[in-house]
Amino acid sequence: MNEFEDLLNSVSEVTPGDVVTAEVLTVDAGQANVAISGTGVEGVLTLRELTNDRDADINDLVKVGETLELLVLRQVVGKDTDTVTYLVSKKRLEARKAWDKLVGREEEVVTVKVTRAVKGGLAVEFEGLRGFIPASMIDSRFTRNTERFVGQEFDAKIKEVDPAENRFILSRREVVEAAAASARAEVFGKLAVGEVVTGKVARITSFGAFIDLGGVDGLVHLTELSHERNVSPKSAVTVGEEVEVKVLAIDEVEGRVSLSLKATQPGPWDGVEQKLAAGDVIEGKVKRLTDFGAFVEVLPGIDGLVHISQISHKRVENPKDALSVGQEVTVKVLEVNAADERVSLSIKALEERPAAAEGEEKAEKRAPRPRRQKREEKRDYELPETQSGFSMADLFGDIEL
Repeated sequence: MNEFEDLLNSVSEVTPGDVVTAEVLTVDAGQANVAISGTGVEGVLTLRELTNDRDADINDLVKVGETLELLVLRQVVGKDTDTVTYLVSKKRLEARKAWDKLVGREEEVVTVKVTRAVKGGLAVEFEGLRGFIPASMIDSRFTRNTERFVGQEFDAKIKEVDPAENRFILSRREVVEAAAASARAEVFGKLAVGEVVTGKVARITSFGAFIDLGGVDGLVHLTELSHERNVSPKSAVTVGEEVEVKVLAIDEVEGRVSLSLKATQPGPWDGVEQKLAAGDVIEGKVKRLTDFGAFVEVLPGIDGLVHISQISHKRVENPKDALSVGQEVTVKVLEVNAADERVSLSIKALEERPAAAEGEEKAEKRAPRPRRQKREEKRDYELPETQSGFSMADLFGDIEL
């Protein structure tokens, strides 16, 4: 009798909210039956109270004979019998422990896992506790496609913890920005004007392409994409392409790097002497017109000048009267100056000189040069140089005294 009384006294009551130790008796039909140690009663542990993953197999999570620490949720009385069991939870106990660990840890960085994309942001999990990352705090740039983060694990900074309101807010953006700032400082420390570096095309705009240099995006302006004029950025590079670029300028204060793609490529004037020579007759296209002549593209990236005097044997007042932009013309190379990047061309050199023009030129050659005008004759009131002097009688001889 004494032993029986001792056994009864050793059995404690179970109250919702208690943390208990229990042994797994059976695992079946998506739940586990457990014996709560020191109570003589059993508990039920469902898959839902075991994990947030509803697709998980409970047999992979608990085994018969395993001892678990659980939180008592409530009492459950059988419908057909007076059997009393308790609903217990492993997940909620872990969440309570997680809350205890979180209090006072604001601004600390922790690793979280994204469980799903929700309205206005991402639902994440940290040690069994659900948290929330607002859309504005996901990345340094606004993210529209939040679904791509589901299933990912990443670092986030704790911004707010309120166990009473079940409120747990985090920010990934601050972690991303801090990492970017560190990478940017490292890259700027290595970059030097004039050196050639390798990067990846990050994005393309109407005014050029941004190249990721490993933490810093440098800009290749459209004028630095190619030696060809008026090239489209999309035709010059593609997103994700790896390219070599030359550093033109660095502004660490503003976080700007100016790059050039064309500076790493052979220029149109390299070896031009092997492609063009005085006397060559080639086809070209009029690219632009000026008051003094027409620029004709004779090779990709090379425009030669047809001076207004070389357009025609006839007098041309304005190049627009004889040529138009886009017109195909045949020209003769007069001179190639690679050092000054200059090519002189002629159209009239390939045309037969009109007879009238020949006559006009001969007439111009025979025409006497205009003589200089004679000096103006001395005015008559000036005294002749031979007059040496005069007497008083010459002046007053006809005056009566």
